[in-house]
Amino acid sequence: MPQITMKALLESGVHFGHQTKRWNPKMKPYIFAARNGIYIIDLQKTLRYTREGVAFLRTIVRNGEKVMFVGTKKQAKDSIKEEAIRCGMPHVSSRWLGGTLTNFETIKSRVERLRQLEEMEATGLIEKYPVKEKMSMRKELKKLTDNLEGLKDMSDIPGCMFVIDVKREENAVKEANKLGIPVVAVVDTNCDPDNIDKIIPGNDDAIRAVRLMCKIMADTIIEEKVAMEKEKEIEIKKQEEEEAKKQAAADAENSEEASAIAADDTDYEKVFVDEKLSGDEPVRENAKPETAPPEEKKPEPVSADTVEEKAPEKPEIKPEGA
Repeated sequence: MPQITMKALLESGVHFGHQTKRWNPKMKPYIFAARNGIYIIDLQKTLRYTREGVAFLRTIVRNGEKVMFVGTKKQAKDSIKEEAIRCGMPHVSSRWLGGTLTNFETIKSRVERLRQLEEMEATGLIEKYPVKEKMSMRKELKKLTDNLEGLKDMSDIPGCMFVIDVKREENAVKEANKLGIPVVAVVDTNCDPDNIDKIIPGNDDAIRAVRLMCKIMADTIIEEKVAMEKEKEIEIKKQEEEEAKKQAAADAENSEEASAIAADDTDYEKVFVDEKLSGDEPVRENAKPETAPPEEKKPEPVSADTVEEKAPEKPEIKPEGA
């Protein structure tokens, strides 16, 4: 978490509010006292609510959502733009276009047009057009750049909005409320805090005070992004170690099997050849013993005498007339 100290708040003039005749009674709980016609904001509460706002932004970033920085007045626009770019978040620092959130599809189409014109300018294609069209396109490019430059990388509505001067940025706050987008804002003594989800009571007019608040929010976002990257690297490293352990175990098992095979020095090929030469076959387990086939009865040798005995007697044929 960024170092937020009472000393830094005092040195930046965060405690100075508006004149006592220009105040909103709803801000009374956040006022410490009045000095020389100016309200002094209670910095104890500023410190506490700033830390709460920082913690809330962390959850938004951790959920992978964007934080839109909004501040269009002279004292805030430069700090809003610089810090939003530094932490990689969208911003509106020139003018809030009606429907920026509630009619976001139209805004996206204008952003596409901005990209198209930028590409034409970068490649020199715009020079091929007639002078009148070329001037018209460059005028359109400047206008779109001023109004939409900070939204080029925003593909969807943000998860949160950080605002400097909610009174001036009333339309932005209304659109966020309508869509249920939480608002974190620096609220001065002349503002209405009712529609703000996370109030940070403080000076929204002094350049140093605004710069400090914007820096705190940007530092928070950057730190959370870095922490998430480290966690991701640790998780990847852990997975790689687990995979390495599994691979090592598999290699060890394969090595044991290979060692067991190498330790068995029986020459199976030689045994097989010897068995073939000897006519012996290996005895198979659970094999039934082979039974010898029944011997066929060979016919007994027949002698000549036997043939004569067994030969049938031929009948004697007498000649006719005998």
